[in-house]
Amino acid sequence: MARTDEPEAATTAALAAVADDLYAGPVEQFVPQRDAAVRAAKQDGDPGLARDVGRLRKPSVAAWAVNLLVRVEAEQIDQVLAVAASLRSAAEALDGDELRALTRQRRQLTAALATTARSRARDEGTRLSEAVVEQVEDVLTAAMLDPVAAEVVLTGRLVRSFTSTGVSDLDVAAVVAVPEALGMRATPRAPGEDGEPTPPTLTLVPDDGRARREAEEALEQATEELDAARAEHEEVATSVSRLDARRLQLQGEAEELRRRLAELEDQVDRCDEEHEEAQDALDDARAVLDEAVREQERARAALDDLGPA
Repeated sequence: MARTDEPEAATTAALAAVADDLYAGPVEQFVPQRDAAVRAAKQDGDPGLARDVGRLRKPSVAAWAVNLLVRVEAEQIDQVLAVAASLRSAAEALDGDELRALTRQRRQLTAALATTARSRARDEGTRLSEAVVEQVEDVLTAAMLDPVAAEVVLTGRLVRSFTSTGVSDLDVAAVVAVPEALGMRATPRAPGEDGEPTPPTLTLVPDDGRARREAEEALEQATEELDAARAEHEEVATSVSRLDARRLQLQGEAEELRRRLAELEDQVDRCDEEHEEAQDALDDARAVLDEAVREQERARAALDDLGPA
């Protein structure tokens, strides 16, 4: 039996290794890099691997940001998930006040990690919108609540964001590539790799310099989004103004048509009355004409009775 399982295990490991490389790359390069991996597998004489690689799904932006985070902040992710495991173990023995305090701590940790994800994504040339950052935070919260979700996150092969309430009903196959290799963790980036600075330690209260930089970045992005929203608002407002003017014009034309229609209906009524009067006069004239014809015929008959003159 073990011999029968060996090829399948080898294929899963090979696919997971290829996926680890693909999901570590830029999201916009995923498809061409996947196509290149498919060609490489075919050239290596492994059509099964080529087929499976071709089925790997492109990650959403939020999933890509989480995949990036678990690679460049692997140590911090481990620390946070270890704290989460301790919180889950201790939760049953805590009273309401302590649970609320732990919940606040968990929220602070996930918010700090989500902010770090935004910063790391920006270092890679990608800006995360507020909606995407919220999705990232949802995934991190799920990982803190649910050990299965934590294992999924650690693969670094997410294809879409997800949420969890802590009860493991997560559809693993729907959110992660190569679910058969769930225990295979993402390959972390070493500190300073690709010219990156050594990642700072994540704390609940970040140092003032980093906090200020992150706050400035958030303000800059919020300002850009505000400017875009204002521009869109002005464009829509202009469109609404044009439509208001057009509506007034059409209302005026409709009112004029209603007035003209009323006039025409009055004219039709008058024409009907005149037609009825004319028809009565025609009937009278026909009766007079018929009587005149009969009178003429009687006069001619009387003349004929007298004989020739």
